[in-house]
Amino acid sequence: MKQSLQLRLGQQLTMTPQLQQAIRLLQLSSLDLQAEIQQAVESNPLLEFDEATSTPDAAVDEAAEAGEDPDNEYLQYLEHATTEPWRTSNANTSADRPVDFPASRKNLKDHLTSQIDYRQLNKTDRYIASSLIDAIDENGYLRISPAELLESYDPAMEITEDEIGAVLNMIQHLDPPGVGARDLQECLRLQLTQIKPPHTDNIKLALKIVTHHFDALGQKDYSSISKRLRRDISEVQKAINAIQQLNPHPGDVIDSLPTEYITPDVYVRKINGKWQVILNEGIAPRIKLNSYYASFIRRADDSRDNIFLKNNLQEARWFLKSLDNRNDTLLKVASMIVSQQADFLEHGEESMRPLVLRDIAAAIDMHESTISRVTTQKYMHTPRGIFEFKYFFSSHVSTASGGECSSTAIRAMIKRLVTAEDTRKPFSDNRLAQLLEQKGVKVARRTVAKYRESLLIPPSNERRLRA
Repeated sequence: MKQSLQLRLGQQLTMTPQLQQAIRLLQLSSLDLQAEIQQAVESNPLLEFDEATSTPDAAVDEAAEAGEDPDNEYLQYLEHATTEPWRTSNANTSADRPVDFPASRKNLKDHLTSQIDYRQLNKTDRYIASSLIDAIDENGYLRISPAELLESYDPAMEITEDEIGAVLNMIQHLDPPGVGARDLQECLRLQLTQIKPPHTDNIKLALKIVTHHFDALGQKDYSSISKRLRRDISEVQKAINAIQQLNPHPGDVIDSLPTEYITPDVYVRKINGKWQVILNEGIAPRIKLNSYYASFIRRADDSRDNIFLKNNLQEARWFLKSLDNRNDTLLKVASMIVSQQADFLEHGEESMRPLVLRDIAAAIDMHESTISRVTTQKYMHTPRGIFEFKYFFSSHVSTASGGECSSTAIRAMIKRLVTAEDTRKPFSDNRLAQLLEQKGVKVARRTVAKYRESLLIPPSNERRLRA
């Protein structure tokens, strides 16, 4: 083979370390950001904590009293942030007091996976078990059917639905009892079958009630259960007491750590009749350049120590700039979301507008992937509560007038209709679809059923109360 030299021209996109750092900081939650800042200060001698503190709510109140727009103040700060310390603060953080972080916890997925690791499973069964565990939610319920899971597999693997069922049966006998159930009835039945000793008369009666008379149990029609089973009402009551001791959310027992409170990234306030977005300056410690070490740097000095300080100074400046860019982008995205969803802030969920990431990306001239990073694990404190940024995004349904209605608004309408219904004659999914159509929102019955289930509203037969 003859060797030769060739010259080719081309373009290639290269991500510099600084760009990679900016992207990483952009997608961090407030808690992860604190950890990142803590690590940066510990590893870079040119960075230090700034002990000055401020209160975001006080800044908002002062701006409101003075008739000023606090948003402009923050934007002015961001323009000069490259020469000033990153102006975030934490009243509980100082140079000699590190940030406290919650201990890592073992979630339900880890708990189930650790039990699977001790089983002698072949490669296929282990793959099926892993995919089933991934489909189990935090409450312990399997939110996908074996048939639906089978469709997601590569046909070349030649996995059958019976194999999935066998592995699911194994998972349903793991700890905690009731895990892997597809509905409440199956969850209770699984727990009853795992009670030791399993063959007491009381437990056997409870199992019969859950298996064959679950609807009557939900309606608290205990006399009907007593007649159908030909058992004394006192025996039925004892069995029902045993059922009431079961856990309808088996996954909860794994999450035993204290509640983690959400810290909002931005505050939304109505100032002088306009909705304003203010960054929360208390989500992370305030840091700045260490002027003492910076004073030792000499431009013409090529000694090892001086080069070390120069490199750390450059990294510190890039880190501070990346933090500034994160704040700037966060503020832009939050402000545009508030602008688009002002009707929600004024009137509630039924006024939520349909919104997708592409809409925000086009409005502020950013890439859609950037918007996705900004809206993940970021929270907004509004007069209506604290919401994740992604809450404000939803698909749309066409209305009779040619407009659009968001799925969030439709869920709110369904919830209001069900709340106001006659419990003796609850609305069926078909009737709910008709009522929505009368309001100009045309949705199929199966779509109504999907939205109703997402709201954890039972079907009409389970909502009906006996006269």
